[in-house]
Amino acid sequence: MSTFTPDRTPDRTPGTEPSTASVETSGHFTYAGWEELPVGSPDGSPRLARALVTNSFAGGVEAAATSCAYTIVYTGENVGTYTGMELLSGSVDGRTGSFVLEESGTFDPGGTTCRFAVVPGSGTGDLAGLSGSGGFTHRSGEASVAYALSYRLG
Repeated sequence: MSTFTPDRTPDRTPGTEPSTASVETSGHFTYAGWEELPVGSPDGSPRLARALVTNSFAGGVEAAATSCAYTIVYTGENVGTYTGMELLSGSVDGRTGSFVLEESGTFDPGGTTCRFAVVPGSGTGDLAGLSGSGGFTHRSGEASVAYALSYRLG
């Protein structure tokens, strides 16, 4: 454990300073595949479903085919909430590796809103130590969805 002394510079190897500044990146993704299965009775409300989803990310995050699993709660006709985990393998602003996003959102006939966070410790390769959060809003009928991610490395 190091202690800060105002008249002493901490001992550090040049280039090993921890990154404390957040970086903002953005882009778009498209749904590349969606397979939904009911859990329990498919009739009535509320009802549960599982979805296996594949997305394709471009922009600050490049991931050709993600792996995503959602648990969905339908509280009405095309209305509800969901949670899930999404594994992305590719790059973030040119740094390669993989990481997992924990996602939570709501949907209605007008679209979907999602917030996500990088699962601590899930970053690999050049993305080891990745942390951050972001989200997206999708409007029904749009083929491409804009996302934003604020992240730190280290």
